[in-house]
Amino acid sequence: MAQLMKAAVFVEPGRIALEERPIPDVGPLDALIRITTTTICGTDVHIMKGEYPVRPGLIIGHEPVGIIEKLGSAVSGFAEGQRVIAGAITPSGYSNASLCGCGSQCGGHGGMSGWKPLGGWRFGNTIDGTQAEYVLVPDAMANLAVIPEGLSDEQVLMCPDIMSTGFSGAEAGNIAIGDAVAIFAQGPIGLCATVGAKLMGASKIIAVERIPARAKVALAMGADHVVDFSQVDPVQEIRRLTDGRGVDVAIEALGTQGTFESALRVLRPGGTLSSLGVYSTDLKIPLDAYVAGLGNHRIINTLCPGGKERMRRLMDVVASKRIDTRPLVTHRFRLDDIVEAYDLFANQRDGVLKVAITP
Repeated sequence: MAQLMKAAVFVEPGRIALEERPIPDVGPLDALIRITTTTICGTDVHIMKGEYPVRPGLIIGHEPVGIIEKLGSAVSGFAEGQRVIAGAITPSGYSNASLCGCGSQCGGHGGMSGWKPLGGWRFGNTIDGTQAEYVLVPDAMANLAVIPEGLSDEQVLMCPDIMSTGFSGAEAGNIAIGDAVAIFAQGPIGLCATVGAKLMGASKIIAVERIPARAKVALAMGADHVVDFSQVDPVQEIRRLTDGRGVDVAIEALGTQGTFESALRVLRPGGTLSSLGVYSTDLKIPLDAYVAGLGNHRIINTLCPGGKERMRRLMDVVASKRIDTRPLVTHRFRLDDIVEAYDLFANQRDGVLKVAITP
């Protein structure tokens, strides 16, 4: 008889439930990870609300920190008992997308079925995810990364998704030394984008945020100015702060029409809008803000990179003390209390930034 584990399961829009599921069998290229810490992500809330469709019965979550419980027969280079993370994005390493250097869009083997958008995001999307006592990591040799000695679970907890996503917004924007950068929304991803902009050499970082606690964290993590959009027009204020020039790069980290449009309006001629938001309705590009398509603007969207090398690099940044994301974890819950944790996080109560879940 199969051994059982507890897991948070998508039942229907508006409902997540804790259920018992069989502990997964391990295939030749897989690794079974015993979860020690995971999180709830904003994308999980989109799933819970039915704004991003997944199949009923799917275990959700995509930010794993844990210990190797069992390795597949063909997996080498790792040992059972090692502390590891895996990215939210788990490329195979041999698909067309992976071989083209875009592992985040890895859809598996490709073939006649063609390219599958978001194919690299499998945990809690197309396969069972990490809000459980165990998770099966596919293509383990391409995706497992050993946690350096001396780093705690919470120090590396943001690496699988939040830090990788925030940094990718700065990287995709091609921020250069001396650039002015505006970052719309200072949730966990926006805060990591703020750090990423600082690491890449931006000399003026303008965060847009109305919640005082988040504004305070933004300043501590590298923002030079915080614009409270509930008190001033953010577009006019960013223009003022840049002496009318506009910013070189605007990063949109919320996923709404309003923030997308504002990010476009604050760009200098030839500037870049780097979009990280997950949008649940159609986007519209205003004719004047886009200068009828003649403003030399660049709009790029990013799904964070995954794979073990990306994870290694991010954990090295943490180990070097260039970033400390522990202040982002504001609340902690046991897996048994996952429904309560979702209620808190989805309704953004009690100053929540990020929730840590421990089985």
